[in-house]
Amino acid sequence: MIKPKKVKKAPEEVLNHIWEEQGDRKKGIKDSHLGPDYKNEAEVGEALAEAFQTGLVKREELFITTKLWNSDHGHVVEACKDSLKKLQLEYLDLYLVHFPIATKHTGVGATGSALDEDGILEIDTTISLETTWHAMEDLVSMGLVRSIGISNYDIFLTRDCLAYSKVKPAVNQIETHPYFQRDSLVKFCQKHGICVTAHTPLGGAAANTEWFGSVSCLDDPVLKGLAEKYKKTVAQLILRWGIQRNTVVIPKSSKPERLQENFHVFDFELTKEDMELIKGVDRKLRTNQPAKFWGVDLYA
Repeated sequence: MIKPKKVKKAPEEVLNHIWEEQGDRKKGIKDSHLGPDYKNEAEVGEALAEAFQTGLVKREELFITTKLWNSDHGHVVEACKDSLKKLQLEYLDLYLVHFPIATKHTGVGATGSALDEDGILEIDTTISLETTWHAMEDLVSMGLVRSIGISNYDIFLTRDCLAYSKVKPAVNQIETHPYFQRDSLVKFCQKHGICVTAHTPLGGAAANTEWFGSVSCLDDPVLKGLAEKYKKTVAQLILRWGIQRNTVVIPKSSKPERLQENFHVFDFELTKEDMELIKGVDRKLRTNQPAKFWGVDLYA
């Protein structure tokens, strides 16, 4: 996800967050989703080191994901090692290609998007996605990552990746929510054994409405009505819908009360009729549009 305001916290804040999450360990909150573009790897690394040292949590109890940024497609191994160094880890559970585009290299681990004099993203035409993927596969054989995946790939790019890959992508992390359901892509990935993860399961909520002028599905009257029916929040209803589609939902939150709220989606189930009702609110509306900052419509 593109975030004009970076997610950056002091190590003690991150550690407190881990303490809060570990209070919910038995409830299954064990995933840490990171990325160089989020500017949070070093802070999380310091917190993890302290958590491991104090016995708060063991490395094998956590599933840690980070991403390859666009400008590092020609420096995959170096970029991964840079992330591992910042995170103070020996391996990653999952490493994703953040976007299906190679851009001008600005230094390993640097996440600035180089723009030309017209404010257009400088795309590197010398590096193919196939080349990038084979370098990702090398990370698996080197033992630096346990699994690799893709992010923001459409059906055709996913199909191509399946064709040239030796190590199949474990995950395709995409934007999908009631206003952008993308059933064809979701079903294609699932048919071919690729887990679909929704990186914007709530439509970006307030952040994307502010940054991109998007319309939030949290205000949809149909969804509000269903939330009242099940005595849940609209967010809980949407997360449950995502789970029943057999997708992994990763709503962003740093607030303990929101983490608790997000977890309370396993004590109810949407009926088949209500799942069909939600299918009817699809607007095919992408809320996270990088063209606003890059001057290029990546999805055109």
